[in-house]
Amino acid sequence: MKQILISAAVVGVSAAAAWAAEPMNAAEFEAYVTGKTLHFGQNGQAYGVEEYLDNRRVRWSFLDGKCKDGVWYEDRDMICFVYEDTPNPQCWSFFKESSGLRAVFENNPNATTLYEARESDEPMVCLGPDVGV
Repeated sequence: MKQILISAAVVGVSAAAAWAAEPMNAAEFEAYVTGKTLHFGQNGQAYGVEEYLDNRRVRWSFLDGKCKDGVWYEDRDMICFVYEDTPNPQCWSFFKESSGLRAVFENNPNATTLYEARESDEPMVCLGPDVGV
């Protein structure tokens, strides 16, 4: 019984240590994401997909066929994104975990935590501009 409790304590401490890990800096983030298309989830549901292009350019979609082009940069240990339709930076802390990335939205950390759900080799689906509007 004592061995089980010790094992459980070690697992709990390891999980807490992983959760408290330092956020990725720009070099670590860039090395991890460049050239990838990552799907993100929240609470077990699909949330969105982002394509990470050269020169810190990105393309985001909420999986609705509407894509937003943008750029990312580092600001005070956060990775901030600015998209073509949203000039205000959206800043996140990214953590590398055994299952992939965990992202915490720092503009409102209580609002959104995303998890890397999978990597895709397929191009993003981006529909053209609205026709007839």
